Amino acid sequence: MYLNFLLTLPRRLAVAVFVLASWHSSALAIPSFKEVQLAYQSSDAVLLDRNGVVIHQQRINPKERKLAWVRLEDVSPALRMALIASEDKRFYQHGGVDWNAVAGAAWGNLWNKKTRGASTITMQLAGLLEEDLRRKATARTASQKITQALVAQWLEQSWRKDQILEAYLNLVAFKGELVGVHALSRVMFDKHPSGLDKIEAAIAVALIRGPNASVAKVAERACASLKEQGLPQFCANLEGQSTQYFARLTAKSDVARTISGPQLAPHLARKLFAAYPSVTVIRSTLDGASQAFARDALVRHLSALVDRNVEDGAVLVIDNQSGDVLTWVGSSGALSDAGQVDGVQALRQAGSTLKPFLYELALEKKFLTAASILDDAAVNLPTASGLYIPQNYDKHFKGLVSVRTALASSLNIPAVRTLVTVTPELFFRRLQQLGFGLRESGDYYGYSLALGSADVSLLALTNAYRTLANQGRYTSPRISDKDPLAVKPIVVMDAGAAFIISDILSDRAARATTFGLESALATRIWAAVKTGTSKDMRDNWCVGYSERYTVGVWVGNASGAPMWDVSGVTGAAPIWQEVMHYLHQHKLANSVANKLDNKLAAKSNPAATSPMQLPAGVLAQAIVYEGALEAARTEYFLAGTEQSLIGIAHPDQIRPLIAYPTAGMLVALDPDIPPERQRIRFAAQGVKQAAWLLDGKAPAKASTANQASQTALSIDWMPWPGKHVLQLVDSQGKLLDQVKFEVRGAVLSTTVSTTVSAAAPKTKRK
Repeated sequence: MYLNFLLTLPRRLAVAVFVLASWHSSALAIPSFKEVQLAYQSSDAVLLDRNGVVIHQQRINPKERKLAWVRLEDVSPALRMALIASEDKRFYQHGGVDWNAVAGAAWGNLWNKKTRGASTITMQLAGLLEEDLRRKATARTASQKITQALVAQWLEQSWRKDQILEAYLNLVAFKGELVGVHALSRVMFDKHPSGLDKIEAAIAVALIRGPNASVAKVAERACASLKEQGLPQFCANLEGQSTQYFARLTAKSDVARTISGPQLAPHLARKLFAAYPSVTVIRSTLDGASQAFARDALVRHLSALVDRNVEDGAVLVIDNQSGDVLTWVGSSGALSDAGQVDGVQALRQAGSTLKPFLYELALEKKFLTAASILDDAAVNLPTASGLYIPQNYDKHFKGLVSVRTALASSLNIPAVRTLVTVTPELFFRRLQQLGFGLRESGDYYGYSLALGSADVSLLALTNAYRTLANQGRYTSPRISDKDPLAVKPIVVMDAGAAFIISDILSDRAARATTFGLESALATRIWAAVKTGTSKDMRDNWCVGYSERYTVGVWVGNASGAPMWDVSGVTGAAPIWQEVMHYLHQHKLANSVANKLDNKLAAKSNPAATSPMQLPAGVLAQAIVYEGALEAARTEYFLAGTEQSLIGIAHPDQIRPLIAYPTAGMLVALDPDIPPERQRIRFAAQGVKQAAWLLDGKAPAKASTANQASQTALSIDWMPWPGKHVLQLVDSQGKLLDQVKFEVRGAVLSTTVSTTVSAAAPKTKRK
């Protein structure tokens, strides 16, 4: 009981104590109502979508449960009435200290009668605001009680009554970890404070006076509160109702301190709140409705693939112009055994999704055009670590095809041949400019980089495709209001080359070689899209963009386990298509063009309906292929590369080059292998007559026994330790090509007199 002791003191002594305490009160730093609001921190961090709607709630304070500050007008009138009736009947009449209650408490104390006590709501608020006045294990001292009364009087002079009541309801502790009426209402009554009825309000108020009281005691006090309000009829079965509420409270406390708010974007929320640990409310760039749809679409499609050993996936949507991330679905939720792993940020093998950037670079450097012919035939590429033997996904070869067909139909061999021309290091640098942040060098990946041997994240990959959609202009994606709004884009790719790649990726007819005219890649709006499947079907992707959005989907297993017969077009593509159609649902509903039959639309020139603006320096040219290799069509070219007749190169038109050894190759000599099995065969292509020079001299040929298989352009050489320069020259001594390589020697074996090693390198298959 507060201040009862004052009435037992002589009157003059009490007055003296108050005078001294008043003099001391000037040193008290009492906060304003606004300062208390600003200092208030919820125990749950809240993530908002771009429209201010709560889409995720995350617990950040394990010690107490406090939800967002609630305004007084948003608190049930029943609770406000019950609180005043139970705790402070003269709240609107006194100035902080209810002297009538003080006198009554003192009188009861004198006669050892149990009374309610004299502590007002304002005095209780003072105890909540001042650290020194907060309840501890022991009772407050005399000086603390005096200070509490003085702070209450100061609050009444500085704050309005509604502010005092509002602050009290947000700061008062109820039961267990629950602090504030918002947390109590959500956890115990499963509703917002504005919806509390008379019975719930009475139970809530009863908990203020006795947070640890038994159910029976709480029901007794709640009934007393109802009677004081003239509502005795609500006391019936009050203990039974209290028991139900207590049971709900206990159950929720046992389940990992349950959060009652939405759980729509757990992975992005975790990322943002880790980046801004002192912030409890963050507005993201997500669109709540799109986030929910993408999540449901992912779960629905993965549920249909459960018998194919697939349980994980991720979906990302980025607005092309602003870079705002509109959806960030990091996992399949309950379908996954690794739901905490964020599939948007996890690094996975890219598969064929890197090919558009390779071909764009080749077009930009004018090594190729969209009409150029590439050979989709078996190829063995010698590398420093052995032969690289790439294969197509279907294990078949298509022969001579155009760049447009090779990219749209995702043929592997032409992509590898293109990388040989571009070089892995140059392609690697371009990928770094696009934000991939690859950990190794281009030489580390080698020619397999053309087929996506590098590990990438869905976030980086989708944003790189967004760069294509923006014709080569790169900016980082935005995920919250903490990111800058206006960022000057970096020009990474040639606008014309990016436009041509977009046109190829939107060409249904060009992709028909592999995917057919009708597949999950065909949409009812213009879209450029590419799939990818990594080695052993461990990952598959579908990434593409419309005029407004870029959508990326990954499907696989977080554990790295392979899927069973699931490719990009059957795993990720249906999800991509459904999300893309959802994003354009209003456009689809209002578009007359979408009433056309899909087959008729596929036969038309895709570029004719492309919404992308034709960049300067891009020309449309009618082309015809020699021998009708492909159908005549209108093709796009960068200025200066256009041509109308596309011929097929003959052997005498191929640039002479050294096929083996390769540049930079390192040969290790093995003393335990017979010399005749450790020879290096010099091989060239693209020339009929030429000569070899090794370190400026004609190399010695192999023994007579081996000369039967040798020609002027293919000779066997016995390796000699050291660094060497091999040159290919014509009959006049003009240099045609050269490579540098190194042979490292070994100690002579006791059984072999010569130490040489050029045994057939191990083959790699992609």
